[in-house]
This record gives sequence, C-alpha cells and structure tokens, in this order.
Amino acid sequence: MIDRLTVERIKEAANIVDVVSEFVTLKKSGANYKGLCPFHNEKTPSFIVSPARGTCHCFGCGKGGNAVTFIMEHEQMTYVEALRWLANKYHIEIKERELTSQEKEEQSKRESMYIVNEWAGHYFEDLLHNHADGVAIGMQYFRSRGFRDDVIRDFHLGFDLTDRLALGRAALQKGYKEEFLLSTGICYKNDRGELIDRYAGRVVFPWIGVSGKVVGFTARVLDQRTKGVNQKYVNSPDSDIYHKDHELYGIWQAKKTIAKEDCVFMVEGQADVISMYQCGIKNVVANSGTALSIHQIHMLHRFTSNITLIYDGDAAGIHAALRGTDMLLSEGMNLKVLLLPDGQDPDEFARSHGADEFKQFIADHQMDFIQFKTQLLLRGETDPTKRAAAVSSIVESISVIQNQILRDTYIHDCAQRIGMSETTLINQMNAFIRARRTGSTAQVQQGAPVGPRPEPVRQNVMMQVPTAGQQATKVEQMLLQLVIRHGGHVILENVEDDAGQLHNITVAQFVKLNLEQDELNFNNEVYRRILDEAAAHSGEEGFDAETYFLHHEDFNVSQLAARLVSEEYRLVPQKVDEPLNDEAERQRKANETDALRNQTNHLLLDFRMDIVEGRLKQLQAQLAQAVGDNEKLARLMADYRDLQVIRNSIAKQLGNNIIL
Repeated sequence: MIDRLTVERIKEAANIVDVVSEFVTLKKSGANYKGLCPFHNEKTPSFIVSPARGTCHCFGCGKGGNAVTFIMEHEQMTYVEALRWLANKYHIEIKERELTSQEKEEQSKRESMYIVNEWAGHYFEDLLHNHADGVAIGMQYFRSRGFRDDVIRDFHLGFDLTDRLALGRAALQKGYKEEFLLSTGICYKNDRGELIDRYAGRVVFPWIGVSGKVVGFTARVLDQRTKGVNQKYVNSPDSDIYHKDHELYGIWQAKKTIAKEDCVFMVEGQADVISMYQCGIKNVVANSGTALSIHQIHMLHRFTSNITLIYDGDAAGIHAALRGTDMLLSEGMNLKVLLLPDGQDPDEFARSHGADEFKQFIADHQMDFIQFKTQLLLRGETDPTKRAAAVSSIVESISVIQNQILRDTYIHDCAQRIGMSETTLINQMNAFIRARRTGSTAQVQQGAPVGPRPEPVRQNVMMQVPTAGQQATKVEQMLLQLVIRHGGHVILENVEDDAGQLHNITVAQFVKLNLEQDELNFNNEVYRRILDEAAAHSGEEGFDAETYFLHHEDFNVSQLAARLVSEEYRLVPQKVDEPLNDEAERQRKANETDALRNQTNHLLLDFRMDIVEGRLKQLQAQLAQAVGDNEKLARLMADYRDLQVIRNSIAKQLGNNIIL
C-alpha cells in the first residue's frame, strides 16, 4: 500500500492545469482556464479549471474534481491506480507501507499469478499470429466469425496448440513456477504428475479485468470439433485472482466509452461483445452465461447508472433477461431491455447491421422493464389466477426500487398499462416492502391477503423525513456547501456544556448538533458522511474544510465538493483585498462571523421548513383517503395541527407571515 506521506507528496505535486492539459485544450480565462468538457459532447466550452483551488468542474454535465479524481474519471482508474499514474508523471518514487509477513506473502502470490496469466496471454496471442497452426486454424476460425484483424488484437485473442504438454514445458523453461501454473488453473496435473494444458487445441479469449490485468481465460473448441464434445467452452477455475461472477468480459475495452456515453449494453457471450465492438458499439460487456451478480453490478455502477440488456428473442434469451432485473433495480440501475428479432443474437445482428442502424434499432425498440414484463407476462393471458400472479411479479420488481419517486412513477405507469387501481398496486407493493423487512415475502407471493400499511404510532412529527433514495433539495445543497466552504470556521465561542466545560463551536459542529436535536439528517449518504467528517475534524488546528474535501480520497466526496465550491453564488461576504488596520480587521472578521452564523441559522430553518411542508402534503393525501374512518381521521388531524404550529413557528423565525 502507498504510505500516507507519499500520497500527500503526489497530491501536492499534481498541478491541475498541467494534468487536465494532457487531455483537454485549455485557454486562459481570467484567473481560471476553460476548455471543452472531456466527459460529454459540447460545442461551447463549459469545463473550468481553477489553479487556485486545484479543481476542475463542468457546468454542463457537473463532472469534475481534483487532479486525482479527474484521472480516475477520465481514465477509469481506481484511486490507487490514479495515484500511481500521477506519481509516474511527476517522477515521485512510490513508498509502500510496510506490510506484515502474511500480507507480503499474499501480495506476492497474487502478483505472481497475474504475471503468469500475462505470460500465458502473450503465449496464446503469439501462437495465433506467428505459429503455422495458429494462422491456419485459429486465425481462420476467427475470420470465419467475421472478426477483423485489428479487433482480434484489441481483445488479445489467442490460440493454443493441441500438444497438451507444450505450454507447461515452455512456462518452466521461462522460469515460471509450477505452483502458479496450477493455482491460476492454466495447467493441472495428471496421474503421472505431468503438467497438462487446460486449453489445448482451442481458441482463447482472455478476460482482462477493469484494471487491465489478465485475470483468466475462456477457451473454445473449433466449430468442426463441437459435435460430441461435452465442453464447448472451458473457463479458468476460481482462484485468488479470478471469480467469474466478479468479472465482466470486455470491461477493459468498454469502460471509457461506458462513462462517456453514460450507458452500458449487457449481452451474454464473448462473440456478442466482439461483434458489437467491431460494429462500432463499444460500450458493451458480457456476463458470459452466469447469473448477474452484485459484484458485476457494482463494477458497472462505477461508470454509469443506465443499462440495457440485449438478448435474442427466444425462450432462453427471455429467461436471461428476466434473471437479473430485480437485482439491477434494487441497486439503483435504470434498466431497459431489448429482444432482437427472428431469434438473432447480438453477434448475428451486429454482423448484418451497421453501427448507426443498430443504434437506431436500440433506440426504437428498447423497453423499460415495466413495459417488458407487462408484454411478456400479460400479453394474451386471460386466466385470472395467472394474470394476478403476473401482476404480482411486476409489482414485486417495482418494490425493490429504492427511489420512492421512481417507484411511484412506475406504479402509476403500471396501473395505466394493465387497467388496475393504483391504490391496489400500492398496497401490494407496500406489502412486499414490509415482507422483505421481516423476511416473509413468501406469504405475499402465495397470495396472503394484504391491506394498507398501518399508520405509525403518533410520534414527534418532525422525525418523519424523506427516504435516503430521494434527491437532495436545493436547501440541503446550500447547507452542505456552507459546511464544505466554512465548516471549520468558529461561529460560537465559549459555549458551556453540561459538565461546565467551555467550547468553541464551528459551522460543521453547529449544523450537526442542531439537526441531532430533532433526530434529523441529510437524505444523501455522501452528504451525511461529509457533515460527520467536517464536525469531527473542524476542531483540529489548521483544518480547512474546503481543502480537506476537495482532496478527499473518496471519489464521490471530492467530486461533490468540487461541484459545490464551483457554484457561482457565495453564501457570505468575501474578504476584502485592501489592507486594513487592526481594529478594522477585527470588525471585518466579526461581521463575517455574524453573517456566517445568520446564514447557517437561516438555512437550518429552511431545511426544517422543507421537511414540515413535505410531511403536511403527505398528511393531506392521507386525510383524503381516510374519509369514513373517524379514529384515523382524528389521529391524522392531530398530527396536522401539530405540524401547522411548527410550520408557523419556523415561518415566524424566518420573518415570514404566519401561515394559517
């Protein structure tokens, strides 16, 4: 691991203008620099680089950050990889943290496995291009599939000789240890103790991980040999560096385009990926027949939230499309499905259509998952029991979505499509949500009677805040911006605690303590983390919140900080540049602190007002639905009156008229 001191040296050395200039043509614009954004297509420059802050920000798409996060985003690297890239650029020697003996052994083993895999990949690729059998058999097979030579090289495709002992001999002669040939699964031993090549006589598809390292292989028998062969494909076995359900074929080649297009296409096989890539659609990956896993979804989520599943329209393709939908939805992915016509798979379709034609077909025929499941499960179905089961399946898929607004939108759309009461669907959806929380979804799926979700016991109505899946409000953004810009600034001095101790209270601490009084918090997890860290560190000598968060090691934190500090408006008066005498300087600082304290109080009141007004709207809707239930009406009206009192109190503090 890179030691902390070296990380700081890298960050200090990295000049944001210098780094961004390697990828973007920049022109001076006042104190800053401006250029065309590298993350989206634009004709008018909106990408601003600030050498004073050490940040960049696009006012068009919102992307940006510091030098490290810019490299992470642009080159699709991890945090550590970006640090190494910058260290290499500025000729900084990486000093690794001293590892324990066990860590050194594990790291050495993993690195040795990667090295052996890298050698094997070159071995197979060299045979394909330079060995007589590779050219005559392997290359002929790939060309018969329609793969161009340049694409064959882009994916580092290879060929393995039929001699099952040749690879082991070659590896040992090169000095590679038998231990790692076995642990990677490239070879195994027979009864006589000989090293047997697992992929002999096959064409080879290397799996290149998101960091660019070869993690495993898939090898396929040639077409003329598939008849009667039990295993058409042979894959690397699970190892310390390869788990098939953790990897996606083509991710290394696709990741930059996925991020640029903000969309990924998911197909089943390697040939599908290669043909679509050759067709001109490069943001495509495959899970190669395995059930989609949470690890694969998290990998994709680094680059985009938008995914389209593309499969052939036969029964197997439909089944594959259905397998991962709920998991994708529950992880916050925006999901569409495309089934290709006439039983064609993406490989066949790509070879018979150009890129523009294929893209247009996708745009015209991809469906959101509600439309897909509705057409699939309800089309032509007249049996009431089967229709009920189909509707239940659709609603269950909607129920896993974390974003409440998106759930409500899908429920409304579903009700219109199938001609059912929206209230009935909402009740069923709530039943699924409750059942998952209690681990009893089977009862819902088996058709147990469900009803409206019971109202909670009457509590402090201010505690009912929106869910974490909702978007941050403008007030929340302004409040967090205040914390990032001025979190370490003291706005209250000598405040006495319960033990009689005196403390200075910073902006971040004041915001956190104020919200905790009513058990409130930000909706967004990253917002909450920033507030917690700012409050924890703001008492430290020399702590500067803006610098701390702009150069935070968490990509999401630093990117958000860069966006918020790049906003054009400021919350408090700026410092004057002209020199002041001591008394004038003291007064200026006092005025700035007063303005900052007043702004903080005002935003906290605005935040509470947002919550109260949101809850009042919810109660109004519940009151309209509770007609005829006198007990429920009385409880809701009591809550409503309490909230009106709170709202009027906040309005008065904000200087507004009292609302009746």
